[in-house]
Amino acid sequence: MEGKEEDVKLGANKFSERQPLGTAAQGDKDYKEPPPAPLFEPGELKSWSFYRAGIAEFMATFLFLYITILTVMGVNKSPTKCASVGIQGIAWAFGGMIFALVYCTAGISGGHINPAVSFGLLLARKLSLTRAIFYIIMQCLGAICGAGVVKGFEGSQSYEVLGGGANVVNHGYTKGDGLGAEIVGTFVLVYTVFSATDAKRNARDSHVPILAPLPIGFAVFLVHLATIPITGTGINPARSLGAAIIFNRDHAWDDMVSVLMRGKKKKKKNQRNFASFDG
Repeated sequence: MEGKEEDVKLGANKFSERQPLGTAAQGDKDYKEPPPAPLFEPGELKSWSFYRAGIAEFMATFLFLYITILTVMGVNKSPTKCASVGIQGIAWAFGGMIFALVYCTAGISGGHINPAVSFGLLLARKLSLTRAIFYIIMQCLGAICGAGVVKGFEGSQSYEVLGGGANVVNHGYTKGDGLGAEIVGTFVLVYTVFSATDAKRNARDSHVPILAPLPIGFAVFLVHLATIPITGTGINPARSLGAAIIFNRDHAWDDMVSVLMRGKKKKKKNQRNFASFDG
């Protein structure tokens, strides 16, 4: 009898119960909520990994603007949409570059490539204020440099005629329409980023971190398909800022980030007009 009991125990241990699916499937990978990132972390400034991450964000945003703005220039230069990649090609360029760059930089900086993503992670206390500000600065500088290189290739005159890839509210839409489209588009992107990089899902499913760049890039692709006809899609403030600065035209600042600045310019202009009229 004792031998049979030992065999039963051995069999029970050898063929354990199948691990359940869903949230109960964590097992040894039980998720533990990490502490929130500190608001200020001065120790980061002494770490090489901090600056390496900033360089990665700079290079990623630089390459992102370089490829995507060149694609937009090619479509605008073409005499007909049928002779170019069209809106679908532009959307694929933006989404594909995000997919590739997030995959390349995720292990270095987290693969933000977008101030909206960095700001969202800051609000969620997943990123310190020090690192968020540094990332945003490097992203904007990379975007400006990327757009500047495209202008150097195209030439100033051609670049100005083709619109410089800057975001504008297209004919038939109001600024309110553009603002609403940009808010919804940015929400879709940031929501996808948070879902694809959720640590709880990573603890349950080992394939999630590998596939994270795919849904993020696909979300960018879909948002561009929807909002290119409205604003040209400016869900990345660094992309909008870089193209607007290099294009250097007033209407290039119709992006939602620059509405207040444009309002101030108009107010000053109206004051000057009234002054000259009174004189």
